[in-house]
Amino acid sequence: MTRRPSGRADAVSQTLARNRLGVTLVTFFVLASMGPLLVTAGLVPQAYATASLTGVPAAFLAVAVVLALFNVGYVAMARRIANTGAFYAYIARALGRPIGVGAALVAQVAYNAMQVALYGALGATAQSYAADNFGWHHPWWAYALGFWVVIVVLGLAQVRLSSLLLGVLSLCEILVVLTLCVRGLAHPAAGRLTFTALAPSSLKLGPTLGALLAIAVLAFVGFEQAVIYTEEARDRRRTVPRATYLALVGLAVVYAAASWAMDAHYGTQTVATAQSQGSLMLFAMAPGIIGSLGRTLFLTALFAAALAFHNAVWRYMFALGREHVLPARLAKTTAGIPRAASVTQSALALAVIFLAVVFHWDPMGQLFYWAGTAGGYGILLLLTLSSLGVIVYFAHNRDGVSAWAGWIAPGLATFALGVMTYLVTRNFATLLGVPGSSPAARWLPALFPLAFLIGIAWALILRAGNREVYNAIGQGRHATEPATANAPILPLPAAAEGEAR
Repeated sequence: MTRRPSGRADAVSQTLARNRLGVTLVTFFVLASMGPLLVTAGLVPQAYATASLTGVPAAFLAVAVVLALFNVGYVAMARRIANTGAFYAYIARALGRPIGVGAALVAQVAYNAMQVALYGALGATAQSYAADNFGWHHPWWAYALGFWVVIVVLGLAQVRLSSLLLGVLSLCEILVVLTLCVRGLAHPAAGRLTFTALAPSSLKLGPTLGALLAIAVLAFVGFEQAVIYTEEARDRRRTVPRATYLALVGLAVVYAAASWAMDAHYGTQTVATAQSQGSLMLFAMAPGIIGSLGRTLFLTALFAAALAFHNAVWRYMFALGREHVLPARLAKTTAGIPRAASVTQSALALAVIFLAVVFHWDPMGQLFYWAGTAGGYGILLLLTLSSLGVIVYFAHNRDGVSAWAGWIAPGLATFALGVMTYLVTRNFATLLGVPGSSPAARWLPALFPLAFLIGIAWALILRAGNREVYNAIGQGRHATEPATANAPILPLPAAAEGEAR
């Protein structure tokens, strides 16, 4: 599974393109992965239909506050540790190498699940769109394969090209969503606007609150991806924090506004409309060209998210291949792109599409909703573990960090994320839309503890058999490569340092 490091010559071909991405381009990647139109047309109606509450806008704002607290320590780590493996590197440096490798495998499972899930939605949505607009009648998987080919090509192209394409699509999505919001708010069902749905008091304690918060958490999956571009960013100490907060704050406003507009526009029929119309609920607020354009952009939003998550997956593969935790070939780069890693992710996606066809999986219900929800759950686990890691890391490496960034904000975030993790776990069957006794509700969440334990076991095997590779875990370099300005080697906490010896 791994090979012994081969020295300096090998490292030269295992470097990402430097200084390519500014704040705008990194923000484009993050916006695309979060999918503004995908969330507002897909998850918001699901939140109303599932939770049967009108506190959805308040839930988005509450979750955004928690994630903003998480970001304080998260970006402080990004300023000190430049590693495209993000979660993997931070957790390894804070909580020890075995836990870091366990987290890396959780990230691989989660991001791959999110990415391949989108092919189900792409295929089904394109099938319906083509039938309605062009009279074409092809199976969903034919459309999914078409998008797969485009993503394969773009995944091997220059990062800047992908980012610009994602940016154009994301900005179009946001403009359409805001236009729909204005139309909805301008025609409230009750004849006047109220702000009740935005107030924290609208979040009533009860069995549906957990599902509501869980859906709101899933809506923000992708905001954490800005830090995976630290090695490619210009002036990473400013680019990554600015892009992270810009995406988080901007989309929190968009999500809250869209869900508030739906609540205002449909009034007492909001829940019933969500249950009967689904994603059409958003577009029906502005019949005509805007609604039609929104339905078209919903398809491109799915494509943009699939491409963004593809880029996230290969960066984690690159980080693990560079340190020989995974096969070193995954870190071989051409013009700054690890093409073997990109092709590997594409091959995994193709295999899942093939399995979905063979076993007759429902592309929306099983491939998209099940795999996407499972992937979001894995990211939430990583957020919680990373937040804890921030506290531990800065407890041993003050490095000029303030108490607010070192333990107060991360402490509050860890507690809140822990509560959210519990709520998502408890309501996982509700999120999937299956009975609590369903095998899917039990086995999909279990994938992540299993991946975590496999990662820990593999790290321990490396410690026993290949000390050079083991010692380089989380360092952002080859075992035989010295530290550089782009991949700073900071001291491990005492506990992690002890286990290294």
